[in-house]
Amino acid sequence: MRASNVTVRRRLFTALMVGTILFFALAVRLAYVQLWKGPDINKLAEESWRREIPVTSKRGEILDRNGVQLAYNISSPTVMAVPAQIKDAEATAARLAAALGMDQAAILKQITSRQMSVYLKPGGRKISLEKAKEIKEMNLPGVWVTEDNKRHYPFGELAAHVLGFTGAYNQGLTGIELKYEKNLTGIKGNISYLADAAGKYMPGSTDEYKKPLDGLNLQLTIDSRIQQIMERELDQAMVKFQPKHVIAIAMDPNNGEILAMGSRPGFDPGNFQASPVQNYNRNLPIWMTYEPGSTFKIITLAAALQEKKVNLTDPFHDPGSIEVAGARLRCWKRQGHGSETFLQVVENSCNPGFVVMGQKLGKDVLLDYVSKFGFGKKTGIDLGGEENGIMFKPSRVGPVELATISFGQGVSVTPIQQIAAVSAAVNGGKLFKPHVARAWYEPETGELVEAVQPELVRQVISEETSKQVRETLESVVANGTGRNAFIDGYRVGGKTGTAQKVVNGRYSSSEHIVSFIGFAPADDPKVVIYAAVDDPQGIQFGGLIAAPLVKNIMEDTLRYMNVPQRKDQLDRKYVYGDTPIAVVPDLIGRSVSDIYEDLNMNFTLAKSGTGTTVVNQVPKPGSRVDQGSTIRVYLSDAAPPPPVPKAGQTPQ
Repeated sequence: MRASNVTVRRRLFTALMVGTILFFALAVRLAYVQLWKGPDINKLAEESWRREIPVTSKRGEILDRNGVQLAYNISSPTVMAVPAQIKDAEATAARLAAALGMDQAAILKQITSRQMSVYLKPGGRKISLEKAKEIKEMNLPGVWVTEDNKRHYPFGELAAHVLGFTGAYNQGLTGIELKYEKNLTGIKGNISYLADAAGKYMPGSTDEYKKPLDGLNLQLTIDSRIQQIMERELDQAMVKFQPKHVIAIAMDPNNGEILAMGSRPGFDPGNFQASPVQNYNRNLPIWMTYEPGSTFKIITLAAALQEKKVNLTDPFHDPGSIEVAGARLRCWKRQGHGSETFLQVVENSCNPGFVVMGQKLGKDVLLDYVSKFGFGKKTGIDLGGEENGIMFKPSRVGPVELATISFGQGVSVTPIQQIAAVSAAVNGGKLFKPHVARAWYEPETGELVEAVQPELVRQVISEETSKQVRETLESVVANGTGRNAFIDGYRVGGKTGTAQKVVNGRYSSSEHIVSFIGFAPADDPKVVIYAAVDDPQGIQFGGLIAAPLVKNIMEDTLRYMNVPQRKDQLDRKYVYGDTPIAVVPDLIGRSVSDIYEDLNMNFTLAKSGTGTTVVNQVPKPGSRVDQGSTIRVYLSDAAPPPPVPKAGQTPQ
């Protein structure tokens, strides 16, 4: 049956309307996509086309407490390639190989890989500025020179174990560089460009540069001058005693700031690969554990004084040994010290006397103080690799263990625990958390971002007890085993330590760790210094090896810190072999021919300059120095400067 004309027209009209509606819908949709959503779609498309070449952020500098740069960056560009953009791979590889000193086949393999971008390794990483300029001037399609940095340590080995070092990608691997990686590394930037699906550069497009956010600058508590003084002495100790290791730490006892920390053997953080792994992968002052020996007696002393279990004037008799639960524990002086006071027990480092102190305290009280002083757990210093040390469990401490703990045997500690604990014993009783980070700064403006505040862990003993400990340890240096740490003009306190090493599970009769911990001024400590020498060759006593080492560091440190000399110190008790002190005479203004009689046998003379009159001298008149020291006089024929009038005196 044929459709009528009306039906046909209706169908045509319906088709037209449907077509019109569909066309209108498509038009609306097209307008929506192109006009409304167009920018978003273009953005998505551009993101799919965009490729990025990373731009490394500058790693934050590491500074000492006075702003001296200990680690910073030097520009060291890196060559990278975008394989899809390279037009003639063979020719490109040949030119790059000649410029970078690399194998041409190795470069060809890298630049023809299917990766979006490749760094040319190894010769293309961290190249010189001259080489970077040469490669840029080649204008090789697909070859880019990106900004990169290389870490530089201007002082070589100085504070290497504290600073640590970075890897090939400028990432922190050890020390401060690793501990504060997040703050130091910053946020990378990039150079972005548009490329098609094959990775080829889109003609007419523009590159975009996103500036990297540089890392923060870190100021340490370390003083580079004190660090240099310390490491000078460590080097000399290695040569003189040929030990396995030498360790030293200097700390401000009043806030826990580490002023210097070092050990030998050392390494250069800028070329750490040249040293044995054991030299750089362990920071001995916080990692090494050993029996402390007699330096631990300071803890027993502080506890006994705090608990009022002993009076320093009380008498004690030392026959040379003491029997505890069937075990005979000997003093280092085989024949004993005889009759002495408890002050002399400390001065003489008398083991039986400290055993009695421990017995008076009892197991629970002594172990409680050992724990309060921070032993048996990490101090929490902001450096990686710290050890806990080893303490007896209370259930395993019997009479013999109590006795040996009292004089520093049978327990294992770290150097950082020792210096933190002794600092608490002499600073008024406050245990501080040691730290090496002092403040963070914005790299561009120098604006302070954050200052690291001292962290008080706990009050361990009273100020009164701490004062007694200081005075007692000052007497140890003036009259006892610490005499070799005595510094004329400065009040120094301290304690020696000589501990047998455990070798193959047994105490060695030939290997010892000798140590000394000292502080000054004794009545108001500004610095505490600890040093330990592992298995020195020859005589192995802390008083003969470690005490002079600390003395040398301490004396130069106090002078550098401008700590004034004083006359109210204890006089040193002289024994056979000690060097007497002599007062330097005033030679200024006198004829060089007339001064020899004043020198007698006390001094030797060194002359500088020409002439017959002394116009200056070093040391200054009135200085107290070791007898036999050299006085250098400066000569001239000109008249010397007039003397400076004393207070209340009228100039002539």
